[in-house]
Amino acid sequence: MGRFVVKRLLQLVPTLFGLSVLLFIWPRQLPGGPETALLGDRGTPEQLALIRRSLGLDEPLIVQYGRFWQRLIHLDLGTSISTKRPVLTEFADRFPATAELTLTAMIIAVGVGIPLGYLAAKRRGSFLDQLSVGGSLIGITIPIFFLGYVLKAVAAEHLGWFPSIGRQDPTLDATHVTGFYVLDGLLTREWDASLNALWHLVLPGLTLASIPLAAIVRITRASVIEVLGAEHVRTAEAKGLTDRVLRGRHVLRNAMLPVSTTIGLLTGSLLSGAVLTETVFAFAGIGAFLAQAIAELDYPVLMGFILIIALIYVLVNLVVDVSYGLIDPRIRVR
Repeated sequence: MGRFVVKRLLQLVPTLFGLSVLLFIWPRQLPGGPETALLGDRGTPEQLALIRRSLGLDEPLIVQYGRFWQRLIHLDLGTSISTKRPVLTEFADRFPATAELTLTAMIIAVGVGIPLGYLAAKRRGSFLDQLSVGGSLIGITIPIFFLGYVLKAVAAEHLGWFPSIGRQDPTLDATHVTGFYVLDGLLTREWDASLNALWHLVLPGLTLASIPLAAIVRITRASVIEVLGAEHVRTAEAKGLTDRVLRGRHVLRNAMLPVSTTIGLLTGSLLSGAVLTETVFAFAGIGAFLAQAIAELDYPVLMGFILIIALIYVLVNLVVDVSYGLIDPRIRVR
């Protein structure tokens, strides 16, 4: 298993190298470049030239790329143009909110999607099957921002069941230790703060979970149907194995390979795709800050956040590859 993990880690090196090249070239190809973002459209040629010299943009590209890597090694991702704070600090402050929201969305998607997809496959052609397929189509096609506004208007503003904005009621004066509000409440035994944070996660979590839930239902259903038709499953049924043994040992274990791939890809994409959800619910995470950075042309934030999110995405897919080896040991020797 150790050699399998090391092999996968080595395969990530070209991916990260290619990503670094793209992130290095990208801001230099945008209209006006980083110097225009700093000075605005009214900067004089002299001021623009001064900024270029101070940023080292007048040096050869190979020298600039070397300094780019030197900063990355020292975890220096630059300074935000809008807040004047280090990009890494901004990310660290906002990552817990997005991670908490992403985890909530994936718990909903996996906890509902896999059982529903399995039941739909087992009862193929039934009303439950048709309902799950139709619901998954709606979940995939409905825009995130539209669903968010509908849930916010109905469940929060009209019915008053859930809070409409924020991560926690500011009047609670809760103690924040890690930045993960639910965990903070558990660590400090402020149970009301933890429950309040969970209550604030319901609507944005449901909104963000809509697409992955629909995808997991469809992938699980298709995978289980394929496995149920396999010869080894029919043989196991003929031997009279109980439904519990058949489901756990022969069906779900083999059907989980494509499902685990989907879960891994969706988890990575949710980290970068929470922009609309966090904007609708005023959720102070990475997505909301990225939306602000795009509006303000804050290139250091965009570059830094994209790099870190891409790294997380790659690591999540590494975990998925490792899970392949745990689900099906034959993959380790390929």
